[in-house]
Amino acid sequence: MAETQDAPTAVVVVDPDDRVSGWSEGGCQLLGWRAEDTVGRPVTDLLVSPRSPGFPEGHGTAADLSGLIALRHRDGFTVDAVVTAQPLFGPHGQAQGRVMIVRRWDRRPVIADRAFEQCPFALGVYDPELRFLWINASSGRVIAHSEEQVLGKKYREVLPEFDRSLFPERDDKPYTDQLSEVARTGEPARLITVFQPLGSNYANAWATSIWPVRDAEGRIRAVANWGFDMSAEYWARQRLLILNEAGRDIGRTLDVIGTAQELARSSVPRFTDLVTVDLFDEVLHGEEPPSLSEITSRGTIRLSRAARYSAREDSDAQTGLPTPVTHAFDSVAARCMATGTSMVQLAAEPGPGGEWAFGPGLAADPAHWPPGNPLIDKSIAADALTGRITVPLRARGALLGVVSFSRSDRPEAFTADDLILAEELTAKAAVAIDNARRYSRERTTALTLQRSLLPQGLPHQEAVEVASRYLPAGTGAEVGGDWFDVIPLSGARVALIVGDVVGHGLHASASMGRLRTAVRTLADVDLPPDELMTHLDDLVLHLASDLQPSSHLQTTGETGATCLYTVYDPVSRRLTMASAGHPLPLIISPDGTSTPVSAQPGPPLGIGGLPFEATELELPEGSLFALYTDGLVESRERDVDQGIAELLRVLNHTVTSLEELCDTVTDAILPEHRTDDAALLLARTHALDPQHVADWDVEPEFAEVPRARQFAIDQVDAWGLEEAAFVTELVVSELVTNAIRYGEPPIRLRLIRDTALICEVSDSSNTAPHLRRARTFDEGGRGLLLVAQLTQGWGTRHTSHGKTIWCAQSPQPDPP
Repeated sequence: MAETQDAPTAVVVVDPDDRVSGWSEGGCQLLGWRAEDTVGRPVTDLLVSPRSPGFPEGHGTAADLSGLIALRHRDGFTVDAVVTAQPLFGPHGQAQGRVMIVRRWDRRPVIADRAFEQCPFALGVYDPELRFLWINASSGRVIAHSEEQVLGKKYREVLPEFDRSLFPERDDKPYTDQLSEVARTGEPARLITVFQPLGSNYANAWATSIWPVRDAEGRIRAVANWGFDMSAEYWARQRLLILNEAGRDIGRTLDVIGTAQELARSSVPRFTDLVTVDLFDEVLHGEEPPSLSEITSRGTIRLSRAARYSAREDSDAQTGLPTPVTHAFDSVAARCMATGTSMVQLAAEPGPGGEWAFGPGLAADPAHWPPGNPLIDKSIAADALTGRITVPLRARGALLGVVSFSRSDRPEAFTADDLILAEELTAKAAVAIDNARRYSRERTTALTLQRSLLPQGLPHQEAVEVASRYLPAGTGAEVGGDWFDVIPLSGARVALIVGDVVGHGLHASASMGRLRTAVRTLADVDLPPDELMTHLDDLVLHLASDLQPSSHLQTTGETGATCLYTVYDPVSRRLTMASAGHPLPLIISPDGTSTPVSAQPGPPLGIGGLPFEATELELPEGSLFALYTDGLVESRERDVDQGIAELLRVLNHTVTSLEELCDTVTDAILPEHRTDDAALLLARTHALDPQHVADWDVEPEFAEVPRARQFAIDQVDAWGLEEAAFVTELVVSELVTNAIRYGEPPIRLRLIRDTALICEVSDSSNTAPHLRRARTFDEGGRGLLLVAQLTQGWGTRHTSHGKTIWCAQSPQPDPP
């Protein structure tokens, strides 16, 4: 009853004379007229006008009453109603009038029926077996079938294309299975369905909802769905997703070829079927790309194909070395590079109705294409292509190369939106490639500078056998400031140094060069390790102040460094060291045991105001010690302590040479992808034969000078170096005389036969001698000048007990 009052329905019986012969209660509710008011009167009296809708021109009988009609209410207002008329027959088939069903237009279910029928969305109702029960006009247009053609047929029979997934790689259920799932479980579903209609060259995307239709008892009697075409929005979102993924994937490495390959892989197969990236050779080598005038003057443009990626080929076969390619000056690629504009080539005109890629839309409107696009070029069909987009690769005003996006397996043509996407992808890659090019240039410059500052060959000396390795960081990291050096010192000693400058890049390499030069200068002064570190610390502080920017617009690099300075004396077999925040050396005795180093590292260089301590160890002959930087033992996979333990283990390997041991260490310790450079310096100690060292205490009296000369001559003769006797006698006389005259006791003379014949005179005075030019009539002042002229070198080194004056003669052959 409630339903009748909500939507009253009038039943009117009309006799053959068009007079009302029957009137229902619904008529009273709908129009206000009672039966006694209407029965016997012409039915046309109920109309507002004989020309009301529902009466065709020239007619006005009850037989013509149907459709939407304006009726008069008893109270005088108009009621819009929908009238359905059916003929009424007697028992012998004679016409007895008509029965008219009258429903109010703005009441359910009439208005609902019209609303669903005229809905722009596709609507459909199916039984639990997915047989068609009803579809509206929009749904009929989508599936290209009328309601009469599909009623009673199964969904799979009418729409077989919905029984498969357009993207099987996504593991999506076919749409028909989704309908069956809702019919089985009664759970509504909302989804986006992408399908390619039969006979169409493009895909549509629809937003759809599926829900069960239940009766009063809650049983599922049908399944309904609705959907609307959201292809434009869907494919725009897909383009944004491709751009987002490209922004994540392109430029992950600072490698030109790697970035070009990332661009190619990010576009296939979701956007295109084939991508090629051609770059100028200058870009591949980290140099400045050629100017436009250079390019246009070449005629034929030569590039290198840095990347090629196809959906048809094995991806592993597409990552080879760049191959040369040429583009004729009148080619599309050459025109794009010369003009700086992109170009779209299509093998054929777009289909009827503007059916471009991903279906019709604004992209098919020629007004949305840039001038000169698209170009209908049937020649690309010879390459089995349906379309190609060629985009110049430009970054920061420089032309780096050209990129082409081609479609072959995909039948749909490119659109103006596709051109925008291709240009966006290319722009992202261009900046990343230019960054990689600039990084490659700076890295090459820094490596060249660093290698030029590192020792090109280790100097010859007899105190230790040495081998070294320097390995820069991987291509994804900047060059660091690791360095090492080997410096021969007086008295057959040798200094071994390793250090690490804070920071990376050119600044670190330049700072490393300054520190290495400073260490060599201070080593020539023969300072003890702890004093040398103090001077080096002051130098780093001065460097920091010199590098302060003069304005806030300038930047400066980091300052600071670590350093380990060691001195080995083969005469005493003692190793003296001082560390400025650097890892201490690892020492392996000849029997393979590890010798602990109990030294206390000082602060890193550049702190200032803190002392450095020297530590001294006596080593057995044949001991191995390793100096290294933290890049050798520290990585993301392990901490420093684990790396040092692993290094100690590898150093105990039995190898034939230190060079082989260096290779073994670097292969075993360093990870494949290094983020920091590493330096390694290995040394095996030698001991000088005691027979090659002679010393004598000298009394502080001038009468001792002849005896010192004779001691030296006898020792030189004993070593079989008679040819050196004269010079040795002269320098001993001069140095001992100066020590007696200007120095303080005790005075000691020492001769060392190494690669050179070394003469040393030590005393307790801290005053250092100086060369000077004697005047014509001066009686003295020529001694050191003679020593300097007659020997290979001379110098002074200070000790905690005074000083030592030394000189070395040219290398002498071993006695037979």
